[in-house]
Amino acid sequence: MANARELYLGLISGTSMDGIDAALVDFSDGQPHLLASRTQRWDTGVRTRLAAMAQAAQGIDLDALGRLDHAIGHCFADAALALLQQAGVDPRHVHAIGSHGQTIRHQPLGDAPFSMQIGDPTLVAERCGIDVVADFRRADLAAGGQGAPLVPPFHAAMLGLAGECRVVLNLGGIANVTVLHADGQVRGFDTGPANALLDAWCLRQRGEPYDRDGAFAAAGHVDPRLLDALLADPYFALAPPKSTGREYFHLDWLAQFGMAAGLPPADVQATLLELTARSVAAAITKHAADASEILVCGGGVHNTALLRRLRTLLAPRRVASTAEAGIDPDFVEAMAFAWLARQRVHDRPGNLPAVTGARGPRILGALHRAPGTTAA
Repeated sequence: MANARELYLGLISGTSMDGIDAALVDFSDGQPHLLASRTQRWDTGVRTRLAAMAQAAQGIDLDALGRLDHAIGHCFADAALALLQQAGVDPRHVHAIGSHGQTIRHQPLGDAPFSMQIGDPTLVAERCGIDVVADFRRADLAAGGQGAPLVPPFHAAMLGLAGECRVVLNLGGIANVTVLHADGQVRGFDTGPANALLDAWCLRQRGEPYDRDGAFAAAGHVDPRLLDALLADPYFALAPPKSTGREYFHLDWLAQFGMAAGLPPADVQATLLELTARSVAAAITKHAADASEILVCGGGVHNTALLRRLRTLLAPRRVASTAEAGIDPDFVEAMAFAWLARQRVHDRPGNLPAVTGARGPRILGALHRAPGTTAA
């Protein structure tokens, strides 16, 4: 390859399912530098099919799953190719794509733990002409881990600060925290819902995919009885390592508490926002009591009502966007999967056992070769 740069491309659609984030990252000096990024919004029909399948308690049709896997593979390839065109980069100059795919089920506990992401990676490799690393969670699960969260090692590489305890808070569909301890130790886990319930309730009540600036929630009042019932869910009391997803925290989960049906819709939204803020703040207070700073990324960073509430609950700690540390908050996870692809290509571990609970470090991801390439 006559290209001096070491380029990788990361692709992910998270639990919010609001779009495919794509990040082109340059590792030429060993550190990740974001060269270009974009978010490709889902086609409404595809997103509807995705959400229905991710929340289906049982009875997923195999033919429907296969068709959706194929369709999402095309969507991911479209996102990668659009980003390369935007950046003016020849696909031949990209070492590999790290494609997380779309999670439709994450069940890390029980007798048969598994995590399933769809979005055919071989199709992405075929269309883009670039090697694709995908299926990042299985190796960690096979080693007894949760298979999640996988982004903390990237957080540590990018945002760790010797002698200071920092927290990186990702507010996607699910909220997760990475605790970067002053001594270099790293911990991380999913705290519970972030945007998943807020977005779903807003869509059902107002036909809008998300609550812009938290205005819908700000128009309501927190219902203490409903909030107490939600916070009593056993997940919040579990000790890490732990991880969860949309298959657990969705509107049917909310409906089982009954009380939401008799409340004004804005009051339910306000209560769901408070649920996110309280569960996140409690987790940080318990597991990172000495943190001086919380750096926030993910779609929830744009919810001003949520950020305002978090600042109140977490005071006197500083709560700020990762943008203040030089990292675009909307593309931290896409950059992380570019980093994980590079780890796989260089045969380096991608997990942190202290985070996931795995028995040891593991090389993550399966490599899908582009047409015409051969193994080294």
